[in-house]
Amino acid sequence: MAKAAILSYIKRDSLVHELTGTTKLIFFLAWSIASMVTYDTRVLICMLLMSAVIFKVSRIRVRDIRFVLGLAAVFLVMNNLFVYLFSPEYGVGLYGSRTVVLTIAGPYTITLQQLFYHLNMTMKVICVVPVALLFIACTDPSEFAASLASIGVSYRIGYSVSLALRYIPDVQREYHNISQAQQARGIDLSGKDKLFTRMKNSVAILLPLVLSSLNRIETISNAMELRGFGKNKKRTWYRLRKMKRNDWIAVAFVLAVLVIDLVVTFWDGSRYYNPFM
Repeated sequence: MAKAAILSYIKRDSLVHELTGTTKLIFFLAWSIASMVTYDTRVLICMLLMSAVIFKVSRIRVRDIRFVLGLAAVFLVMNNLFVYLFSPEYGVGLYGSRTVVLTIAGPYTITLQQLFYHLNMTMKVICVVPVALLFIACTDPSEFAASLASIGVSYRIGYSVSLALRYIPDVQREYHNISQAQQARGIDLSGKDKLFTRMKNSVAILLPLVLSSLNRIETISNAMELRGFGKNKKRTWYRLRKMKRNDWIAVAFVLAVLVIDLVVTFWDGSRYYNPFM
């Protein structure tokens, strides 16, 4: 059974897939701004619940994107760890009070204020990452390029992004094929060998992969040059679709979320909800 491709378009019959690329791009940008601006826990909880509903409606399964979710989880843990190591009292200064839960050593103590700050940081990431992954998984690369052009981005940039998204599954498939071919020749890439041995054996995969990638890039660039790509300032898009009723509803919804987010967040003049006052 073939492995699911990482960061690639996953075709499903859902309301999210039916939306145009422009709508999904606007939704993603507005949602990201709303998530990044606020530190209001109440707003983040509401957005977290809404992102879970959106994920359910998209019909994308967790196992389809579990690898990227795992990477995001690792970076999230590392981010929280480094923030605490370099600034263990940041939450105390932020919320203006100090409630010690546990003393570790020296300046390192665990306080309710610092834990609350880390909770907000974590929720902000959890709100954004699933929507970002859904945007990639539910948008055809060609339609994504067309959506970038529709908001004023140069079609050269949009086409480059489209090629990159299309190329990711091809690289994964090529890697899998080369890996199986090398293992058939007796090169062990499993976890049985030592780390240094596995790293040395991985060169037998990476070198052919790089060479095949360079050859494919040259083929694509030659084909684009022969077709006169980049000659004109504008171009038409075959996959560009007009916005329909559901698109306008989705745009209105995310803009309403953004406005409510900004109003609630800055209502008292601060980005931070302080339950310790």
